[in-house]
Amino acid sequence: MKRKLIKTGDGSVTIQLEDWKEQYHSKHGAIEEAKHVFIRMGLETQLHKKEIQLLEIGFGTGLNAFISYLELLNYDTKVHYTGIEAYPVVETEWRALNYVHCLDATVHQSIFEAMHEAPWEENLALSSHFKLIKSQLKFEEISAKNTYDLVYFDAFGARVQPELWTEVIFDRMFQAMKSEGVLVTYAAKGSVRRAMQEVGFTVERLPGPPGKREMLRATKKE
Repeated sequence: MKRKLIKTGDGSVTIQLEDWKEQYHSKHGAIEEAKHVFIRMGLETQLHKKEIQLLEIGFGTGLNAFISYLELLNYDTKVHYTGIEAYPVVETEWRALNYVHCLDATVHQSIFEAMHEAPWEENLALSSHFKLIKSQLKFEEISAKNTYDLVYFDAFGARVQPELWTEVIFDRMFQAMKSEGVLVTYAAKGSVRRAMQEVGFTVERLPGPPGKREMLRATKKE
């Protein structure tokens, strides 16, 4: 599938899949979307804990992981970050991304590079407070149980990959999460919300990032 880099509304770039007319991030602002959906509405709800087990569905460009790393520099919370990706971004693509510059994080350039260069299926300690493991597998292959406090659900949209937004997938998420665990996603479709509710999640509609009216946050209540 043909891919190219495009600039988004906040100056940061993303990867566009031209045949699908789909992007890894919002055209209205890749960084702003990540900060709003995954940091403000997700990570910040967990920072009262001493340790967080965090699962990202769609590691992709590494943007969410990198922003999470930067955010956690201001806290004592320890994070064990698991990034799931079936089809990793290639080196020529991730080296062309401008997130380090846009985030004014040049001193952490080596961290962004290490995230991408890290071997798959191996634990990497990026700091005393941030450990990363990347797993190359399909989302339906996730088998963890009662493990994660927080899930970043950042799969490609239901328009192009509807199979990733079904009750089957969300049941995998529900089973993988701890009680009171939180899942956040940029999606707001009614069919997605209903699939989450069918498997047991309590779902909130929240204000969305730039260019989107709403997003969803799901909590595992048991």
